[in-house]
Amino acid sequence: MISVKDVTRAAVVAMAFLLVAGAARADTHAPWPTDWNNWNDAALWVTVGNPGNAADTRYETPGYGAVAYTFNMGKFEVTAGQYTAFLNSVAKTDTYGLYNTDMWSNTSGWSGCNIQRTDTGSGYTYSVAADWANRPVNYVSWGDAARFSNWLTHGQPTGVQDLTTTEDGSYYLNGAISDADLLAVVRKSPEQGGRYYIPNEDEWYKAAYHKNGGVTGNYWDYPTGSESVPSNDLIDPDPGNNANLHQNGYTIDSPYYRTPIGEFENSESPYGTFDQGGNVWELNEAVIGSDRGLWWGGSFSHDVYYLRAENRSDISFPTNGKVDVGFRVSEVPEPATMSLLALGGLVALRRRR
Repeated sequence: MISVKDVTRAAVVAMAFLLVAGAARADTHAPWPTDWNNWNDAALWVTVGNPGNAADTRYETPGYGAVAYTFNMGKFEVTAGQYTAFLNSVAKTDTYGLYNTDMWSNTSGWSGCNIQRTDTGSGYTYSVAADWANRPVNYVSWGDAARFSNWLTHGQPTGVQDLTTTEDGSYYLNGAISDADLLAVVRKSPEQGGRYYIPNEDEWYKAAYHKNGGVTGNYWDYPTGSESVPSNDLIDPDPGNNANLHQNGYTIDSPYYRTPIGEFENSESPYGTFDQGGNVWELNEAVIGSDRGLWWGGSFSHDVYYLRAENRSDISFPTNGKVDVGFRVSEVPEPATMSLLALGGLVALRRRR
């Protein structure tokens, strides 16, 4: 016979289990790097191989996703913490407006990514709270993302915003801040000194949707490696095919709205990227008329329609930053460097075997 005491004890144990599970939920995500600002760490990248793959022509011709070269794609969206490190390196005097005051929300709203700027009297410093640092940055314009890419290409130097930090590298900007000037900016090849980039449409599309099946033109409908409509279920463990999108309400509510990157640890693309669907829209290099920085992938504030491969997204002026738009970066090393990396990976694979 089960006593009241037994029932009470079982209830207490069950409650403790739920509390522990709830605490663990916040710590469940794809493996993070030990140092977010070491961009040489392989944990921040995935290799997108199968060079020469065919484009996805299911929806239009010539379609998207055909890339002739092997490249690396950022495994995660650029975080508020990474962008804060960038600002502290080059925006003591913020000549070209890399900081947007809307980034600071004081944790009371869903607008900013909680990066705070402080005027010390001898220049600006920037900080972000720990519970916001690993969520995606927002309110970045195309010009901001290009300058971030240049900074990475130069090896993350500290200094004023000039040709050795933000104004040259993968993109020759040299003070370009108007929509017209930014529309005229083009990517420099690795042979010309480029390395880290805002992904172009084909790079972004391939990393998100290609089935990673050789040089075929086989693509998934969703960047979670699925042809089934994703959900936005925050459960532990992640069962797969989930994303931070607006479906029967927000995935998480105020003040965050945006999940930590890699939160859906089993919902990666076939190449291993996280959050290419949902969380924040992601900028790319496209130029369409007077607009630049076409967005892909949907966001926390949009429904699943925008995660589907056929649905190209909105566009904006290259000086605009928006609440639900961020970015990730791609890396295109010189061919000889990529060959060495591939050889090293093959040797490591053989050793493991």
